[in-house]
Amino acid sequence: MPEPHEGQAAPSDGLAGVRDYLTRPVHLVVGLMTGTSADAVDAALVRFTGPGLQTAHTLVRYRESPLEEALRREILDVAGAGTLAPERLMRLDAALGERYAAAVLELLADASVDPRAVSAIGCHGQTVRHLPRTTDGSGGLTLQLGSAAILAERTGITVVSGFRPRDIAAGGEGAPLVPLVDWWLCRSADESRVLLNLGGIANLTFLPRGGAFADLMAFDTGPGNAVLDALAWRFSGGAERRDEGGARASRGHASPALLEALLDDPFFAQPPPRSTGRERYGADYAAALHERGRVMMVEDDDQMATAVELTAAAVANAVSQFLAPRGGVDAVYASGGGVRNPALMSALARRLAPARLAPAESLGVPSDAKEALAFAFLAHQTLCGRPGNVPSATGAVHPVVLGHITPGALR
Repeated sequence: MPEPHEGQAAPSDGLAGVRDYLTRPVHLVVGLMTGTSADAVDAALVRFTGPGLQTAHTLVRYRESPLEEALRREILDVAGAGTLAPERLMRLDAALGERYAAAVLELLADASVDPRAVSAIGCHGQTVRHLPRTTDGSGGLTLQLGSAAILAERTGITVVSGFRPRDIAAGGEGAPLVPLVDWWLCRSADESRVLLNLGGIANLTFLPRGGAFADLMAFDTGPGNAVLDALAWRFSGGAERRDEGGARASRGHASPALLEALLDDPFFAQPPPRSTGRERYGADYAAALHERGRVMMVEDDDQMATAVELTAAAVANAVSQFLAPRGGVDAVYASGGGVRNPALMSALARRLAPARLAPAESLGVPSDAKEALAFAFLAHQTLCGRPGNVPSATGAVHPVVLGHITPGALR
């Protein structure tokens, strides 16, 4: 190591917090998530005690920060672009790093916690492209933006980011990544459970009653809020980000003919492991749905009601096709933004019966905070040297430690 210049202090150990992580029994970790809908930064401050799947946790504080409309539109435009200049990606990466840092500092101020007391930030980043493995088995590709360097520099806190690529390198699809957290939080000896995330893309984790870790199953079911939000934006001429409270869908009536046509999609028959993204079920899909509905003379509100039924039918069909042969499901616990859509929850309850549908709060897990909590836990796993993927869910050939570590301030 080079000697310090005259009058300059000797360098501190920037990796001390990482190196000593396992020697400390209790950690405060922030989890950050912006989902496919790109509507807000979800930030959770979590206290972890102990390592690995034996970790106990307390959700100290949760905060949701809506993304500014200009930033949100840029995310959606970049995600939907066929080609774009590298500089545009670089600027968005930096802008998201700044936005994530602001969300962390706002969260810690709300909780009256000094950033120096926080061990790490787990930042999923904003997905702008996710390409699953092709049918010939060749590797998938994924890209999440949000500069970990800026986030670490502005907060002084060590950042764990880039969770998906290592799983892809091991032969997986890089998604879904929350199943390990579902197992840690929600497994039961008495009830076969589905943990359903109603995000931009809908996905589920199946935890059979009393099953071993190897019995876990998880996959994307198909469209979710990304399609519903894109339709609301289109129908309102850009005035609405979402179908608030499911109002449009509740006014409409699903078109059986349009729904049947939409369900004739090879993705729904594809066996797990499988994942998808905005590239398949996003704004372009919503535009095609709208055009098909217009040709079939289906009114806008009826198209929204049909899209809601499509989301619910894709979930219910996946349960009957892939989970019923494994013993069936007693209860489905939903989280994510879709829980706030009564029309969607009603359609799910009807289609999933006799399985009981309930919000994740029934298990003591806040619906809105669940994914941010999940990435705090996955960062904790990484810093404990433990794997964070579930090969049966992603298709990876073995468990791997996920993410890149960006040190915080010198200490």
